[in-house]
Amino acid sequence: MQRIRLRYTKRGRLRFTSHRDFQRAFERALRRAEVPMAYSAGFTPHPKVSYANAAPTGTGSEAEYLEIALTAPRDPDQLRELLNESLPDGLDITDAVESRTSGLADRLTASVWELRLDGVEPAQAQRAAELFRAAETVEVQRRTKNGMRTFDAREAVVSLEAVTDGEALAHDTDRPSDKPCAILRLVVRHVTPAVRPDDVLSGLRAVADLAPPVPAAVTRLAQGLFDEETGTVTDPLAPDREAVTAAPPTAAVSAAAKAPVPEGPR
Repeated sequence: MQRIRLRYTKRGRLRFTSHRDFQRAFERALRRAEVPMAYSAGFTPHPKVSYANAAPTGTGSEAEYLEIALTAPRDPDQLRELLNESLPDGLDITDAVESRTSGLADRLTASVWELRLDGVEPAQAQRAAELFRAAETVEVQRRTKNGMRTFDAREAVVSLEAVTDGEALAHDTDRPSDKPCAILRLVVRHVTPAVRPDDVLSGLRAVADLAPPVPAAVTRLAQGLFDEETGTVTDPLAPDREAVTAAPPTAAVSAAAKAPVPEGPR
């Protein structure tokens, strides 16, 4: 059984799709691309797809991850191309690599987020970020299925800074307008309870009275293992890519790479 790890995006209007909506679209793409999926056992077999730390509904993302199990080997790059032909624009597979290491979910320990605040002056956002960073704790509330919960949004935030529009990295289709606005970039550790971008926005409102006149456009730029030395979030697929490069391909995978690929639907 071969396992392939994929990185995909949620852009434009598709940021408003729920995780369940994406699952349905992805499973349809698997069928259209005639991917030889492995299925679970039992009365209701389903494709063996493992999703890792999906972004909340309403947020865009350049760095979502999943893993699929195949009954026959396929070349990862060819598989990526076939799936992209069957997925709607905005849900794009941007990277594919054969799984050669364990613990993909364990390598997703932090995220880089970009918050686009239309109607907010950059200087105001910079001041709010400074006040947030200076605070020892920033208590916020969020409604859960068990009622309102209060927790510290400050502890999970590694960095928070204002950037210029030219430094912004979010995909253009995720921007609601071309008017001047403030842009914040933050690195957030994945902790329990999870601290989401809207929790940080609530914290900015609490410490600096920052309240954007329109909802913020939120995009995840990266997701991976947080490097304590450099303060950066590393590529979680890098260990698999390095393992594939270091080891010679198996006979089965080599044969699959040479075999003609079935044409996907147009």
